[in-house]
Amino acid sequence: MSGFLAGLCVAVLPLLAAGFWLGRRTARPPGLGGLGTPVEHATFRTLHTASHAAPPLRAGLTEETARRAARRLRPLLGTDALCLTDGRRVLAWDGVGGHHREEIMERLAGPLDTGRGEAFRIGCESPGCPVRWAVVAPLTVDDRVHGALVACAPGESAVLVRAAAEVARFVSVQLELADLDRSRTRLIEAEIKALRAQISPHFVFNSLAVIASFVRTDPERARELLLEFADFTRYSFRRHGDFTTLADELHAVEHYLSLVRARFGDRLAVTLQIAPEVLPVALPFLCLQPLVENAVKHGLEGKKDACRIRITAQDAGAEALVVIEDDGAGMDPGLLRRILAGEDSPSGGIGLSNVDDRLRQVYGDDHGLVLETAPGAGMKITVRLPKYRPGVHSSGRLG
Repeated sequence: MSGFLAGLCVAVLPLLAAGFWLGRRTARPPGLGGLGTPVEHATFRTLHTASHAAPPLRAGLTEETARRAARRLRPLLGTDALCLTDGRRVLAWDGVGGHHREEIMERLAGPLDTGRGEAFRIGCESPGCPVRWAVVAPLTVDDRVHGALVACAPGESAVLVRAAAEVARFVSVQLELADLDRSRTRLIEAEIKALRAQISPHFVFNSLAVIASFVRTDPERARELLLEFADFTRYSFRRHGDFTTLADELHAVEHYLSLVRARFGDRLAVTLQIAPEVLPVALPFLCLQPLVENAVKHGLEGKKDACRIRITAQDAGAEALVVIEDDGAGMDPGLLRRILAGEDSPSGGIGLSNVDDRLRQVYGDDHGLVLETAPGAGMKITVRLPKYRPGVHSSGRLG
């Protein structure tokens, strides 16, 4: 919503300030009755139309999104025809005069190359075609021309030149937001790949070594551990979706812990206390396992006796509260702050900072990791997961 409002402020409001002809060429919006002045009605109509044109463009500039957007943008301009192009072809033409597509594209070479708007006459021998004049407004993102908006009318109009330029700015802002969305998705995917890459080769080798040690003495146990290893790696390297459910994430954690317990035996004691009602809650994929791995590593480090780890997931009203505690060596709080800030990255630290960054990106800064620790006092990690967040679904991507 914030991106749309930004685009609206940049592009639609200047149309209204310029005295754009929408109020003179369109009827009053239905449902408004006799309330308001003609200017107010034009404003409402413009905002309403723009709100419907923005969502398709947030998916980028394709034939389908251009077609859906053009259908909304043409009434915004009140022209007989409007087309959206990329750098090579007309993606969508709304209105009359579609036979001018090739001529329009031939005349776009200059505007697409320079990024400057242009207006020109169109020769047409068809007596029933009102298209005699066209205004070209380039669509630019980060100073690169991605295409053009072309508004066609029966005759010259200085107001249409200004209006087309402002609507093109609105479209450009939406395309820039679409680029940001794609960049965010690529960033999240890169971070997940980084987490996958952190699955320690030592963990893999140690797990396989433990499995091999049971092959002769306890074949059934070896088979169970091999299945645990296969399920854990299958989940960790899955390719669909940025989000998962708390149930699936905890299931992967159990596979991981089964392999660790097989290696360390009685040295590792784990307690899980999970409220069933929070199991469907969605969260970023591969979010809890790095935290549990951190608890195992630091819980066992420098200790000869058993390490106790406690994992709880509780219902906290509008949130699910996940807490991972260990009674290990703990850490200096100053070092921990530097790790989360990316200023220090000892073994295992990248996992903590990665998870913290992703939680903040998805839910906001007030939902980053809460860590409590001190030397010799173990560590407590708290994760607050909103039960409902627009765009966060376990079966899809953020959007």
